[in-house]
Amino acid sequence: MEDSSGTTAGKGRYHHGDLRNALIDAAVGLARAGGPDAVVLRAAARRVGVSPTAAYRHFAGQPELLFAVKEAGQQRLAERMEAAVRAVPDTHPRAVEERMLAMGRGYIGFALDEPGLFRSAFCHTADDVTRLPAALSGEAPPVPGDGPAAEGLPGADADEGQFRSFRMLVEILDGLVDAGRMSPARRPGAEVTAWSMVHGLSTLVLDGPFAPLTEEQRDAAVDIALRTLVAGFTAP
Repeated sequence: MEDSSGTTAGKGRYHHGDLRNALIDAAVGLARAGGPDAVVLRAAARRVGVSPTAAYRHFAGQPELLFAVKEAGQQRLAERMEAAVRAVPDTHPRAVEERMLAMGRGYIGFALDEPGLFRSAFCHTADDVTRLPAALSGEAPPVPGDGPAAEGLPGADADEGQFRSFRMLVEILDGLVDAGRMSPARRPGAEVTAWSMVHGLSTLVLDGPFAPLTEEQRDAAVDIALRTLVAGFTAP
């Protein structure tokens, strides 16, 4: 029996009035255990303790729920990267470069620690926003309040979790230029190189031929790859 909020009577597994977030939390748990294929609306409803009918009041179907999980995964990825960057002291003589290295390690570390959520964060859904390729092609992102954001990245004030880690990468690359460590001529398109390398390395150590490496070997490979990337960006 359901009450007016959609709760199965007597179960009380979620805070009253917050069923949508409870379903997302449950779906994140499913993604952690089994990746994007495990994110099923009925399964999330069962975990929360509500009927599928109650769940469908908040999500039209599995693609919509999976998109919410993607955003949650991207947010947690960005939080991991931010924590790694914050650990680099401002007093470090090469703070900008070290922050970029730390950001890359945070990205790869998240993939290794949260493989199911990482795969879900980058899976394709019917609700995907398709604005990022335009920005990567070299088009300038729109200025907040200056026309619609659909032609490039969202405006800087947009609260879109799926772009948070990308914005961090943009900022750190701009920081390399501002600090005089990277030639302005080398800056355009650097996001493509950096993201492709770090994401590609993440998949190689997670699902590819680097998976059998020992932790020591893997850490050495990650360190060499990241330092080579930064060295290329900062070369004279």
